[in-house]
Amino acid sequence: MTDHNADTTARNFIIVGLTHEGRRFRPSDWAERLCGVMSAFGAEKRMKYSPYVGPCSSSGEKAVFVDGQLYDIEPLAYRFLRNFAADNELQLVEGCERPAN
Repeated sequence: MTDHNADTTARNFIIVGLTHEGRRFRPSDWAERLCGVMSAFGAEKRMKYSPYVGPCSSSGEKAVFVDGQLYDIEPLAYRFLRNFAADNELQLVEGCERPAN
């Protein structure tokens, strides 16, 4: 299991639903499930995705965008997401902007 080094600056990243070997990650709703872990009930009493973690696509593949600001607010959540990608051998796109999905 890997861990984000606290000495480096936390950056935005995208977890892409492809393994390093190019296989599609399963189940097909993995991105929504992962974002659901980071969601909370809003004022309107409905579940809402975190403003720092959301489903997106990257080159046509399901993906999850993670805003680097999450590290400042909740470093354990940021590390959890990085470790999820590493543990499942998923591709990362580092230092990217939030996709306009």
